[in-house]
Amino acid sequence: MADTRQELKEKVVSVSRVAKVVKGGRTFRFSVLVVVGDENGRVGVGTGKAAEVPDAIRKATEEAKKNLVKVSLVNGTLPHEYETNFGSSKIIIKPAVEGTGVIAGGAVRPVLELAGVKNVTAKTLGSRNSRNVVYATIKALKSMRTPEEEARLRGKTVAQIFN
Repeated sequence: MADTRQELKEKVVSVSRVAKVVKGGRTFRFSVLVVVGDENGRVGVGTGKAAEVPDAIRKATEEAKKNLVKVSLVNGTLPHEYETNFGSSKIIIKPAVEGTGVIAGGAVRPVLELAGVKNVTAKTLGSRNSRNVVYATIKALKSMRTPEEEARLRGKTVAQIFN
């Protein structure tokens, strides 16, 4: 399993400075959101908080590697359209034809790129909070299944499901 972790790429989605007010003043720390993926159907997200940014990134990366999820891909795109929300953030993800590229903004783009999705369109509605948008994207990718996977889960053939 050690060799699989080395092929993972990481992207820092957001770095926030957070403050705790104590008797002597404010104590500043950094909260970091990191996405890791192998660009081949596996992606994970993690958060870390520390007094220094590099330490927070390291913590977030370790957590993200523990939370990897499998993404169903069909010819470099997604199996079907999906709409979900996390908190007050709502995202709509649609598969696209070859040559479209990743049409997604904000925090959705790094998740889709590191998952290995090559052609997709995505729209963020509601809150644009990067943490909620990333978790909504992961939730959508986890929920998607190809017709073959769905047929196997139901114990039927693909033809029986579509008829």
